[in-house]
Amino acid sequence: MFYFFSITVGGLLNATCGNVTELIIAIFALSSNKIAVVKYSLLGSILSNLLLVLGTSLLCGGIANVGVEQKYDRRQADVNSLMLLLGLLCYLLPMLFKYSGASAALTVDPSLHLSRASSIVMLIAYVVYIVFQLWTHRELFEEEDDGKDGEDGSEEQAVIGLWSGIAWLVGMTVFIAVLSEYVVDTIEDASDSWGLSVSFLSIILLPIVGNAAEHAGAIIFAFKNKLDISLGVALGSATQIAMFVVPLCVIVAWIMGINMDMNFNLLETGSLALAIIVTGFTLQDGTSHYMKGLVLLLCYIVIGACFFVQRTPFNNQADVTNITLKPATNAVLSA
Repeated sequence: MFYFFSITVGGLLNATCGNVTELIIAIFALSSNKIAVVKYSLLGSILSNLLLVLGTSLLCGGIANVGVEQKYDRRQADVNSLMLLLGLLCYLLPMLFKYSGASAALTVDPSLHLSRASSIVMLIAYVVYIVFQLWTHRELFEEEDDGKDGEDGSEEQAVIGLWSGIAWLVGMTVFIAVLSEYVVDTIEDASDSWGLSVSFLSIILLPIVGNAAEHAGAIIFAFKNKLDISLGVALGSATQIAMFVVPLCVIVAWIMGINMDMNFNLLETGSLALAIIVTGFTLQDGTSHYMKGLVLLLCYIVIGACFFVQRTPFNNQADVTNITLKPATNAVLSA
């Protein structure tokens, strides 16, 4: 029992610690009224975990274990895919309000109220998901013992203890908080000086740095042919951001008096939908090889190229950044 909880809770803590970066950046960006940076960085983190982290893990694991059959419990992937599809629904509906014309004559943006209501539903769903994962159906997330690790009769020893890990987590969180404030304050200047769009910096570059912990951990486990743990790290992190971090930011912005909704715009939401669908199809048969990882990685490269060539001026995205407009003025502009 202790071994199981070490694996399951360890994977959950791995994803949580890796997502601390995105959460801190989001909070600092919210305090600076930079809603677009929050949306882009969180969306980019989901895409990075689904396509880059998972894709690289399957690719490296497949190459390192060419002559070995690679299997994983597809039930875990199915649960995470269902959670991601629920999150996708909550992201799609606020965007569809914009194109349906249903709110053109209203002075109050219904997508904002829908986003806040959906955020509460998503947080409740994620809490139930944690209970489902750790207690009621923990066998779905338990790694099967194939006897390979215990052939010599020895057990793996922890590198650091519980309290040492907590101390490291607190210390690194403080360090990341200092750096995150600097990143948020300089991201627009970096966009101007480097000639890159803020969307590319926030969706592609920031998540690559922020997901370094998940990336390294998932690849190491994939090399050891422990794909259940690799999937738990990559999919668990993507699910946590989509179902917990994003709605939590919406609620925090609501408390701060900032009108942040979950409308990620057409291109961004479409990229997320395709990433979730491709990942779901990739993991549907319970087996893996390097070709699957290569396809996921190539999908991420194509999406990255899309945002690289996107040259929409950041300051002209009034529907994303200009959140201080009066409701009546918003209605006039949208008309």
